Amino acid sequence: MTTVSTLPLRILEYPHPTLRHKSKPLRKVDAELRRMVREMFDLMYEAKGIGLAANQVDLPYRMFIVNTDPEHDRAAEQVFINPVVTGHSGSEDFEEGCLSLPELNGMVKRPGKVEIEAYDLAGERIEGQLDELPARVFQHELDHLDGVLFIDRLSPSGRLALKEALDEFEVAFHGSRRRGEIPSDEAIAERLAELERLRT
Repeated sequence: MTTVSTLPLRILEYPHPTLRHKSKPLRKVDAELRRMVREMFDLMYEAKGIGLAANQVDLPYRMFIVNTDPEHDRAAEQVFINPVVTGHSGSEDFEEGCLSLPELNGMVKRPGKVEIEAYDLAGERIEGQLDELPARVFQHELDHLDGVLFIDRLSPSGRLALKEALDEFEVAFHGSRRRGEIPSDEAIAERLAELERLRT
């Protein structure tokens, strides 16, 4: 019998409720989680992304993946488990997009440099300072784990410019739900709670 933890992963689109789920720290790394991480990388590459958070693929874990290499060299793959920003400096505006909001972009102000801590799949501690694109990707994906999307950080005019497109995403979502393709909020919450019990 198929369990919720082995269902094929897919990238969720706004306004799916899991995108607003605040993830809990991950306590257990096992073979099944490693399989899901590999599947996340494959999905990210297929979508031509450079970062993907667990709740973007309907998983409630405090984890995200990154590969900013233009050729998606696997040697550049990074997995960040229970990531945190411990310090930051500077401020930069830069255009961001998101695999959960395909074809939408907006200018987002973020710190230019961040000091970070996390763990990898082997349980080894990661720490250091990031700047430029790696810093922005880390912050963008960390936001996902707190249920925050880049559109939440847009200026009022930036958000207004995307209103029509966001409305279209919402119409498509509610249409899918009426057709039974997306579970109820209650069913989604139950599934996320079950997955959390497995590894958090």
